[in-house]
Amino acid sequence: MDDDLVAKYAAEAKAAMDAESQRRIAETTNPEEEERLRNMSLYDLIDSEYLVPSLLSRLGTVRAALDGHGGGIAVTRFAKSDRGLDIVLDLTGACLSCGAAPGTLEGVKTDLENDTEINSIKFSSALLDTFDELGREFILAHGKVEFVDA
Repeated sequence: MDDDLVAKYAAEAKAAMDAESQRRIAETTNPEEEERLRNMSLYDLIDSEYLVPSLLSRLGTVRAALDGHGGGIAVTRFAKSDRGLDIVLDLTGACLSCGAAPGTLEGVKTDLENDTEINSIKFSSALLDTFDELGREFILAHGKVEFVDA
């Protein structure tokens, strides 16, 4: 019974967070443009100025955190494979020094890897230099993301 109650409250909290995130994203973006970008093939956008906006359009609730806190993403490297795109990202703006960055990284990875054209999302090891020692240790021990040289 207690587990059912916890699961119910967790589901309600998630639904409320998702709704609030979508509301915030809708306030700061053009829904038609977001839909257009989401429907474009990433393969067609690799060398264009639309790659990062298209990646952002594929993000879920983590997009609200990025937009709301003055952060973003940058593509530092990519490779095409039979399984899809392997992309290395960097965080930009205020996200670089944010204590919530480990959760942001995980959210970005999870959302983007749900896209059928993306095989893997990894992050630039240069990001690790933006964390203090404790933050770096935490993200390496508990973050569910991989860092690579860019």
